[in-house]
Amino acid sequence: MTQEQPTLPILLTGGAGYIGSHTVVALHEAGFKPVILDNFANSHPAVLDRLERILGTRPVLEQGDVLDRPFVEAVLRRHRPAGVIHFAGDKAVGESVAQPLKYFHHNLGGAISLLQAMEAVYLGPQSPGAPTLVFSSSATVYGDPARVPITEDFPRSHTNPYGHTKLVIEDMLTAVKQAQPSWRVGILRYFNPVGSHASGLMGEDPAGIPNNLMPYVTQVAVGQRQQLSVFGSDYATPDGTGVRDYIHVMDLAEGHVAALRTLLERGESFTVNLGTGRGYSVLDVVRAFEQASGRKVPYQLVERRPGDVAQCYADPSLAKKLLGWEAKRSLQDMCVDAWRWQSANPKGYAG
Repeated sequence: MTQEQPTLPILLTGGAGYIGSHTVVALHEAGFKPVILDNFANSHPAVLDRLERILGTRPVLEQGDVLDRPFVEAVLRRHRPAGVIHFAGDKAVGESVAQPLKYFHHNLGGAISLLQAMEAVYLGPQSPGAPTLVFSSSATVYGDPARVPITEDFPRSHTNPYGHTKLVIEDMLTAVKQAQPSWRVGILRYFNPVGSHASGLMGEDPAGIPNNLMPYVTQVAVGQRQQLSVFGSDYATPDGTGVRDYIHVMDLAEGHVAALRTLLERGESFTVNLGTGRGYSVLDVVRAFEQASGRKVPYQLVERRPGDVAQCYADPSLAKKLLGWEAKRSLQDMCVDAWRWQSANPKGYAG
């Protein structure tokens, strides 16, 4: 984006959520105008107050459901965003195994609704004709990888309904682009986002019992939960616990900005991994968090969780080559920032 251009509006579905809210900050800092679309099913309205404190201005909010196509279409016509980042959806692996229909309905239905609305607005009469979309995909589309690190040309599969929905949406986007070549699509396969904004004003605030490691660890450290359950201690990994590629949420947010710039400037679609390229075990994270917080994190080893894989970490070199992006923050940074958020907000946004 050159200095001569006006501030470009960018629509973020699920923009009040964990990754979405941090991406709002990164977009604002990069000179874009974020517009949040959210129904607060997996987020908290208080995030708008926190964003206002961080940015010095209150982001635009369009409150509603991405499944409501007429609403989404009206939002697109009102703001005419230069691009859309699609975060909205359900994201817990374990819950998707227990409630598959919920995941297929919300994730697939939401994507279809958004794509139809974008098609109507951007490809209709007197329209700009170049719908631009960054899609929040996941490393779960690689299933249980035969080896690591994972490159983008690995075979795709799935081990749970959540991963299945991401895989199907990727296929939908490929089909849409083949049918209408003017679409510009960036598919970002995240690895494991953790941490929080350095201010401590925003962070991960899961409803109920956390499904992901870091928020559970932080809640144990702050005294909200008694101990951590480590799912599986007999994997073929150095210490027997699952190995993942943990990436700081602000690195991930900045990856979205890089992806958006690339689509707007070059007009070429792509699929890239967003990760650090390094795997850490569950116990590595526990030890790093204990060092960052000065608190002990008691844990117990329990049975494996359905749908989990032994190890999963990225080869992020394509993102560096195509987007000029790479993760900069360390595991220590992730733990320090996560603890700053949790210790200042022991009950999350509700506190």
